[in-house]
This record gives sequence, C-alpha cells and structure tokens, in this order.
Amino acid sequence: MRKSPSMRGIRSRQHTDGDAEWRVIRDVVPYLWPEGEPDARLRVVIAMGFLILAKIATVITPFFFKYAVDALSGDGVELSWRTAFLVTPVALVLVYCTARISTVLFAQLRDAVFARVGQRALRRLAIRTFGHIHRLSLRFHLERKTGAMSRIIERGVKGVDFLLRFVLFSIVPLMLELLLVLAIFWWHFGAWFALAILVSIGTYITFTFRVTEWRVKIRKEMNAQDQDANQKAIDALLNYETVKYFSAERRETDRYDGAMAQYENAAVKTQTTLAMLNVGQTMILTGGLAAVMVMAGQGVVAGTLTVGDFVMVNALMMQVAMPLNFLGTVYREIRQSLIDMGEMFTLLDTPPEVTDAPSASPLNVSEGRVIFEDVAFSYGPDRPILHGLDIDAKGGSTIALVGHSGAGKSTIARLLFRFYDPTSGRILIDGQDIRDVTQESLRAHIGVVPQDTVLFNDSIRYNIGYGRAGATDAEIEEAARLASVHDFIMELPDGYETAVGERGLKLSGGEKQRVAIARTILKNPPILILDEATSALDTATEQEIQASLRALSRNRTVFTIAHRLSTVIDADEIIVLDHGRVIERGSHASLLAMGGTFADMWNRQETSEAA
Repeated sequence: MRKSPSMRGIRSRQHTDGDAEWRVIRDVVPYLWPEGEPDARLRVVIAMGFLILAKIATVITPFFFKYAVDALSGDGVELSWRTAFLVTPVALVLVYCTARISTVLFAQLRDAVFARVGQRALRRLAIRTFGHIHRLSLRFHLERKTGAMSRIIERGVKGVDFLLRFVLFSIVPLMLELLLVLAIFWWHFGAWFALAILVSIGTYITFTFRVTEWRVKIRKEMNAQDQDANQKAIDALLNYETVKYFSAERRETDRYDGAMAQYENAAVKTQTTLAMLNVGQTMILTGGLAAVMVMAGQGVVAGTLTVGDFVMVNALMMQVAMPLNFLGTVYREIRQSLIDMGEMFTLLDTPPEVTDAPSASPLNVSEGRVIFEDVAFSYGPDRPILHGLDIDAKGGSTIALVGHSGAGKSTIARLLFRFYDPTSGRILIDGQDIRDVTQESLRAHIGVVPQDTVLFNDSIRYNIGYGRAGATDAEIEEAARLASVHDFIMELPDGYETAVGERGLKLSGGEKQRVAIARTILKNPPILILDEATSALDTATEQEIQASLRALSRNRTVFTIAHRLSTVIDADEIIVLDHGRVIERGSHASLLAMGGTFADMWNRQETSEAA
C-alpha cells in the first residue's frame, strides 16, 4: 500500500536572516521584470530613463548657482552692471525653474509609466497568495489564526509595493546621485573634499544600518503584538453572541486592552529608537557639512576658490544630505518590508499537504460506488483516528455512520472529500483511487450538506448559485423549490436579493440549512455527504428538512453522519464506529436484534425523547 504524504507536516524555510532577505528579493524580481511581457519591460526601461534625466537635472543645478553667484559678485567673471542686472537674475530664475520643473516632470512621468507594472505585480502576487491559501490543507487552516494570517498577507503585499517602487526609484538613483556628487567634489574641489564627503557618507550609512538592525528586532515584536491584538479583536467580533450570552463585554475589552498594552510598549520603543536614530544621523551629516564648509571657506580666503564655489559646496552637501536622510528612511522601510514579505513568502512556501499526482486524470463516475479499503488515518503519531476501515457503498445506496463523539465519523467524510489522505489503505470511486484523480474533478462529484452551514455575506441568490458556476436564475429558483425554501424567500422584502449577513447570521438555522440543501441540489453531485445536517435543528424543522434531504438523496450514493438515530432508519447499511473501528454493521432492524452498542444507543435516545 502507498503511504500518503499526510503526515509530512507543514514545512517552513530555515534560513539565516541574510539568506531569507536575498530569497525574498529574488522572489520579487520576476514581478519587476516579468518574463514574456515586452510591454511591461519597456515601461521599466522608459521609467528608468526618466529617473536618470530627473537626477541629472537635480545634480547640475548647483553649478548654475555657482556661476550666478560668481557673476553677481564679480568673482571670476567680468560683467557690466547692466548685464549683471538684466541677464544674471533672469538666467538664475529660468535655470532654477527649469531644473525644478524638470525634476518634478520626469519623476511624475516615471511614476505614470511604471504604475501599470507595479499594480499588475501586486495583483498577481495577491492572486498567487489567495490561490495558494486555498490549496493548503484543512490541517493548516484549523491550526492557523485567520486574523494573524490576513495581517501577514496585507503587510506582505504592501511590502512588495514599497520594495518595487523604492528599490527601483530610490536606492538605485540614490546611489547614482551620491556617485555623481563624489565625482564632482573630486573633479572640481580635489581629493580632500571627496574624502571628507566619503567619510561622512560611510559613517552615516554604517550608523544607520546598525541602529536599524537593532530597531528591526523591536519592530518584529511590535508586529507580533499587532497580530495578537488583531486576532483577539476578530475572535470577539465573530463570537459576538457568545460574548453577550456570558455578559463578557468587559472581559473581552480587558483582554483586548492587554494585547494593545503590549503593542503600545513595543510601539513606544520603536518611536524612541527612531528619535535616537534621527538625532545621530543629523549629527553625522552636520559634522560632514561643517568640515567641507570650513575647507571651502579656507579656499575662498586663500583665493583658490570663489564665493560661488563656497555656495556650490553648500548646495552639493544639501544634495547629499537629502538623499542620505531618505536613505535612512528607505532602509528602515525596506528592512521592515523584507520582514513582512518574508512572512508572506514563508506562507507561500508552505506546501499543500494534499496534491494532485503528476499523472492525475479527471474522475469518471458511472455507478457511484465508493469503497474504503483497509483505511487507517492519524492526525499525528500520538493521535490515531481510524484503524483498518472497510466500507463498500454500492451506487445509489445510503450508508449511515453512527457512534459517539470522536469515533471518526467526520474524518471519514473528510478523507472521501480528500481534505486529508489516508495514512494507509485506499479509497476507490468506481474503481479509481481518489489519489490518482484530480482534486477538482473529485470534489465536483461530491456534495456536502454540513451540520454548521456557513454562508457568504451576500445575497440568497448568490449563496444558492454557488453550487454551480453559471447557473441561471431559473435553475437557482428550481433548486430552492426542491429544497422547500422558495416560498420563504419570496416572502422576504428583497426576495432572492436578500443579504444573509456575515456567515449567514441573518437567517435561522433551518433557513440556512435549506439554502445549503438548495445549493447542493443545484450542484447535482452523484455522491452526497450529509454531515449531521439536522442535528442542530428542532424536531419540527428537522422533519421538514428530512423530506428535502430524502429528495436530494434519491439516486445518489449517500454517506450520512447521524447523531439522531431516527434519521437513519431507512439506510441500506448502518456502520457503528468506536474509536475509529467498526464494531457493528447492518440494517436498522438487524442491529436492534443484535442487542449491542447500536441497540443501547437507540434505547437511550428513545427514553430521552420520551421524557
């Protein structure tokens, strides 16, 4: 027998921080330079062209200030008062305005050209993440906190947006600008000026990176507290009625406040360390500015530099200071984005527990015969659930699964639907091992009416129509009639367009169950699972819905998981489970005559209902 991969667990990447960050960057690059999309790549190239033009316009501006100052001061340029008055101020204003407009114009053109690339990348990543989460196993979703996971996805997508924009349009041009400024200092002022600038930049970058690394750890803690607080809030809101039942509003508020207090402490640390970082950066840049300004002043006094050179040095230092200040911010955000994206890409790296075989083919259902052949299953080494289960459900028959809670009834349904794979043994549908067919085709042939029906926060029409994509309004309404819910819907003010509320909370239990039955009728599957579909309903409602279920079950292979034994009297075979083992099987009459576990359960329920 083949061993399934169900116990391999959920793996996650084990990397050093540096390895993980480079991995994230490698994951993002294809979105920036998409393969097979020349239009997108052309947009990136054009955007980079505008970026370079914007930087050139920015860097050459100080030269025009130098020449203007020298002209006005008469230092190095001979001009008449009339020429100086008429020409130089006009030239200064025109050059300044042109440079400023050019910088903004090229930057905006760059953003406009790149917008399509960036937004398409975010869309594809969001779709990839959304699709992957739906491919992950039921085990993953049972163990994962939805609120925390939604925050991971939200921050991860935002991180990609930031990285795409700022790595391409901030880090690259920043490096280009710094190199140009250093080259200008070296060429126009000499090696000592360039060395002073280089030392200042090196000290600034080293300080910024080291302090930011320290702050990243604090930010991780803040993220963790944010996720915890968000999860507690979502839990309380989803369980609104339970909170009210136990008058626990204050308790939930205190619980949320405790989580927010931890977040507050981490956020305060983040802000105070940011202030320290900003002060340190300012001191380093101011020290570098003072050094080169003193050197330039000495040059002016010695006559080797002009007053325009002195102004140009100051302007160039401002050119250095602005991108360096931006570098500190960008580096912090990039590090945080890498953390956020790392969490999201770790989620994307989580392998699905159940996958299609490479040679999987669509399921072909003719008779609808389902066989469980020596099936065993465990949720973990210390938690075995099923032991050597054998079931042969002939096409069109009804198999009832009964037993006390924890006997393994719902696990059988989950294995048939292939939420999990058996630890050993196999499950066949018309002779086809369900591990050899595609999951999509398998699930297309199986319908489920669960005990706890959860509806989408949309209209009744949408929820019934969910049973089959593309179903017409007439088909949806016919399914509602067969489920005995059409008349109820038509009595509502908005009819089929009535919103059911989150998780269907605006409908009663019986109404939700009828909608679920109508949805399954519309799907029209040859194999049906009724997972205690009426156990949560009152007796009168249960009897009404049982009639709908009998109509739904006609000419289908049905597995019904029953709590109330009176609902399975007509089953072709009743299987009694205890701790994952079949202890009795047969018809209702034969099991009663046997006088065993089923008979005892029946007598207890009869006595309880009579009382």
